[in-house]
Amino acid sequence: MLQRAKRQILASALLCFALLTPTLAQDDPYPGLAPLFAGDSVLEITIDAPLTALMDVRPDKAYLDGSFTFTDVDGTQRKVGLKLRTRGNYRRAKEHCDFAPIRLNFAKSEVAGTLFEGQDKLKLVTHCQNNEPDYENLLMREYLAYRMLHALTPKSFAVRLMRISYLNTENRKTRRRYGFVIEDEDAVAKRNGMKIANVGLITSQYLEPEHASLIHVFQYMIGNTEYSVLRPEPDKDCCHNADLMAPKGQSLYTPLAYDFDFSGLVNAPYAEPNPRYKLPNVRTRLFRGSCEYDEQLEATLQYFKENKDVLYAVIDDTEPLTRLTRASARRYLDSFYERIETPADVKKWLIGKCYKTQ
Repeated sequence: MLQRAKRQILASALLCFALLTPTLAQDDPYPGLAPLFAGDSVLEITIDAPLTALMDVRPDKAYLDGSFTFTDVDGTQRKVGLKLRTRGNYRRAKEHCDFAPIRLNFAKSEVAGTLFEGQDKLKLVTHCQNNEPDYENLLMREYLAYRMLHALTPKSFAVRLMRISYLNTENRKTRRRYGFVIEDEDAVAKRNGMKIANVGLITSQYLEPEHASLIHVFQYMIGNTEYSVLRPEPDKDCCHNADLMAPKGQSLYTPLAYDFDFSGLVNAPYAEPNPRYKLPNVRTRLFRGSCEYDEQLEATLQYFKENKDVLYAVIDDTEPLTRLTRASARRYLDSFYERIETPADVKKWLIGKCYKTQ
């Protein structure tokens, strides 16, 4: 259903965005996607590792040894070596998640010729809390956000959902939870003919305007203010919850957005609005686009209107979202589309809130 909707609706997308979404009329996926991210069925996975030590120590550099079992495309069950460590910032802290996000490190030689062909280091988004079932639902909402952005543009991360059996080799106990892996940033850049750029503080004039406008509107749609496409986090390269990529020899950067768990769409219990904006909760939207992109905004919003059915189809097509989660996500998108319905609405909620400088 999602693929048919893409073919029907993206065919009528605005000319100014033709390069943004080049060949979705195909059977998807975008050209250059690795086999792992070319499908969207849920993968059954087993990870054997010293999970007690992993979550007690939470190493961010040293890897622990484990193994990774999966069913290959030909139906063969394969078991490969795996090194893993914890990763992230907020969710890596014990006070926020008792089961932190994980970095999976494969040997390319072991996964050659399999579904995981070409994979080296992958980010795994985990369920955060072992004893609170609702947190898996939050994970699914964030997975949904990645899928919606990926339906809009190839200049985004692909994701793959997994049903993971975590076997703790220290006590032989097994825990089964959902998780999803995120495409490597260098792979995203490569399939878009670019490279990841490591730069510091920049200004709006150095961003590719059509895509920057799309990212700002997307973040507004999902109710996310915890990002910046201009300012870096302390002691890091630009940006906050976004990478920058650019073609070789060009100085216009394309933002690559990630980490949507603080968005209103996800509505995580631990998420709080950035105090800078004085919002009552994360469900309250605030447009953080630059006023410099006002010229692009009309075309961007029209593009979102043209692709409304695509985005709703992503919600309907994403398994295994619960009925209540689907209904909640649709209502949240409804409120976004109500705010871009008329020029007066756009002026009130977006143009009137844009930043002259960021």
